Order: sequence, then structure tokens, then C-alpha cells
Amino acid sequence: MTTTNDAHARPSGDAPELLYDVNVPTPTHAERARTLVAQMTTGTLCTLAAEPEGYPYGSFVTVAFDNGNPVFLVSTLAEHTRNLQRDPRASLLVAEGGSEDPLANGRVTLLGPCSQVDGDGGSARAAFLATHPNAAYYADFRDFAFWQLRVESIRYIGGYGRMSWVEAADWHMAEPDPLAASAAGVIAHMNDDHAEAMVLYCKAFSKATDITAASMTGVDRYGFEMSAVTAEGPRPVRLAFADPVGTPEEVRAALVAMLEDARTKLG
Repeated sequence: MTTTNDAHARPSGDAPELLYDVNVPTPTHAERARTLVAQMTTGTLCTLAAEPEGYPYGSFVTVAFDNGNPVFLVSTLAEHTRNLQRDPRASLLVAEGGSEDPLANGRVTLLGPCSQVDGDGGSARAAFLATHPNAAYYADFRDFAFWQLRVESIRYIGGYGRMSWVEAADWHMAEPDPLAASAAGVIAHMNDDHAEAMVLYCKAFSKATDITAASMTGVDRYGFEMSAVTAEGPRPVRLAFADPVGTPEEVRAALVAMLEDARTKLG
């Protein structure tokens, strides 16, 4: 069972009291970061330039992930390849889009040594071509090779108030959330067709009992998040499923069961 490690989930100073249990199960930052990168196919690879010496050099690259380690298919003609041949230290930044406020989007920076993969590329090659099948056309060209960044440090930022350095061991043990690909559809369906249920969830299972509306803003294997409209403005509420879920069908069953429980509790 995991609990929150988000900065915005801990009241401090004059911050308003949370409307939900701070210990409600939620993905760790390692899980959130792995979920984010699993959906990314491009990023910014930063190497140390040979000329002018020592300056960070950022390159747009295509990327895949092999057991959490970024894999690249790069040309020996590329400046970043020449930099890596001289100094293996590198980092990769991947960032999501979608929010009107770019700083509200999630991003992950992965740091570690980056080296050429021996032989035919093995699992790194398989991971990259599974993500970028069109690359098979030039993967065996003499001036192209697979490179892999061995992740040793991870910086995760999930938007405002949600950030941390993730331990490498936690990163490699974590798995992407199984609902990542279907979450947007679940959220849209609940907000479009079950707005009343959102209010009942809040009133029955949180301190947000005096609200006028609520909408789902996120869902994962452990539970879901809502924005509840209170007299003081919108406030976050997170609730947990009785058991972790892994498919949209399991989410639906869990939400139906919670709705029945909410109606019973509210009379």
C-alpha cells in the first residue's frame, strides 16, 4: 500500500485543511514518473559539448525505454554522439503537454552514463523498434548504433507542488500505471455522464460535504482525484478504491460499488 508524497497534500502554515485523508493510497513519485515516461517517444538529450568545451548541449531525440533505461538510435555524425564518445555523462528530459499552463504539466529528468549497446542491441534494440517501427529501415546502417542511458538519478515534477528526487532503486522497481492509456476516456465519461456521482462520492467519503459540484481530474490503479467546488473555490479531493484496479472494466465496477455505498451512507 502506498501513500502520498506530494507537497500539496500536506497542510502547512495558513494552508486550508485537506478535505480528504492524507494517507489515502496514491501512486509514489517513482510510479508517477515511470507512468509519464512510458507514454513519451521523444525528449531532449543533454550531453557535454566538446566545443565549446563543457557546455550542456541539448538535442531533440526519439527514445524508448528498456526496463526504465532510455534507449536511443543515433548516428555517429550527430553532435551528441560525438559528445558521448568523449564524456558519457548525460541526461534526458521528457515532458508532457496538454495543460494551458505549461508549468502544470509533468516532466521527468533522468541522469546517468550513456554508452553504446554492444552487439546487435539485444533488448534495447527490441524496445526501441517496438516503439519506433519505422526506424527498422535504418537501424542496421553502418553509421547508426543503439545507445542506452543507465539511470542513476531521477528528478520528477508533476506540476505545481508535486516534485522530488526519486531513488534509482525505486525507479527501477516501479511500474507504469496500467490505466494510463485509458484514464482520459474514464475521466471524460465520468464528467460527461456521471457528474452527480462525483458529488455523492465527495459528500459520503470526504470532508467536502458542502459542495455544489465536482469533477474527476485523475484516475489510477489506487483511486481517483476530483476537483470539488466549495464556497472558497475549487478544492482537491482524492479517494481510494477498495482494491487496486488494472482495467477500465475494473474501474467501472469499483466506481459502481462506491456509488452504491455512498447512497447507502447518505440515506
